[in-house]
Amino acid sequence: MNNVCETKNKKLKVAILGSTGSIGTQALEVADDLKGIKEIEITALAAGSNIRLLEEQARKYRPKIAAVHDEKAAAELKIRLADTSVRVAAGDDGLIEAATEESADMVLSSIVGFAGLVPTMRAIECGKDIALANKETLVTAGGLFMDAVKKNGVRLLPVDSEHSAIFQSLRGGSRGELKKILLTASGGPFFGKTADELKNVTRRDALKHPNWDMGAKITIDSATLMNKGLEVIEAKWLFGVGLDDIEVVVHRESIIHSMVEFCDKSIIAQLSLPSMKHPIQYAFTYPERLPSPDKEVSFKELGQMTFYEPDRKTFRCLDLALSAGRSGGTMPAVMNAANEVAVGRFLRDEIGFLDIADYAERAMSAVKAKPDPTIEDIIETDREVRDICQRF
Repeated sequence: MNNVCETKNKKLKVAILGSTGSIGTQALEVADDLKGIKEIEITALAAGSNIRLLEEQARKYRPKIAAVHDEKAAAELKIRLADTSVRVAAGDDGLIEAATEESADMVLSSIVGFAGLVPTMRAIECGKDIALANKETLVTAGGLFMDAVKKNGVRLLPVDSEHSAIFQSLRGGSRGELKKILLTASGGPFFGKTADELKNVTRRDALKHPNWDMGAKITIDSATLMNKGLEVIEAKWLFGVGLDDIEVVVHRESIIHSMVEFCDKSIIAQLSLPSMKHPIQYAFTYPERLPSPDKEVSFKELGQMTFYEPDRKTFRCLDLALSAGRSGGTMPAVMNAANEVAVGRFLRDEIGFLDIADYAERAMSAVKAKPDPTIEDIIETDREVRDICQRF
């Protein structure tokens, strides 16, 4: 690999992995919102297969590279962009090219799922700062990921709203003073439902999130509470705490994005209206805070904020994820792969909502975890589990 590391300058140059998804499109809006305040140049864009939107983005932002994972779609995009200077790259190698684009200072990793792991790791190895919205990279390879961040001296800035909130709240004290993390969850569209009531819910029902406008996969994960389990594991690695030092609290209004409790029992929280633009902008401007066009919280209109225990019996994915996190090794990769397969099948109306937890549980029982895995071990585990799940 060529050495692409270079001295950072005042202009922020960003490569966006997953530019046509929910986080990617909002990140581009944030870059537009900051015009005249902070100069942001988009040096690379990468998507799965949505070439219509990727073409629009490439023509507007003129990145050096536009990468498409689907090779047939990439060939079509190359024809569409033939009148521009934008280079089109394809497949796994194309995503890596976008992640390691020479002039980029920062990579926003917002590819959905396990597919974001290798490109993000390669970006770290090239000395790129990482704005992380792909939680699966830390879930499946947390130890290796954090070691790479430390070894290469890059900044890791969380973009998940909960982890950004924790990151911001921790500025109110030292890590040594931290007692526990309070990780908030909206409860999703099925809060308060029983297992019997969930037997026949549809994809359309599950995609009706009460507070957030997100991609389909993360919306389903929110409905099953798997997303919160993944976030607990992510928080463990990001903030160097034990799983038992993280408490999940259902907060229906999604105004408090998470909290930290210090040793003196003081609790500091980060609050804002439900919008991913806030954590994206904070990652782009850190350590500064710059003006945002987002609406502000009106406590008079809000009226109240509520808090509940998560229903672990009905929404079994939360504890399945925590069990995988405690097992360590490749077990989180086992759990994650099974969940990705199951969510995909649910979105295609091939299985029921409650079957998603069954997939994770069955895979975790069928596959023995490898301790101290390499990246190759994790990739092979992911492939193995996906193959096993095809037979469920």
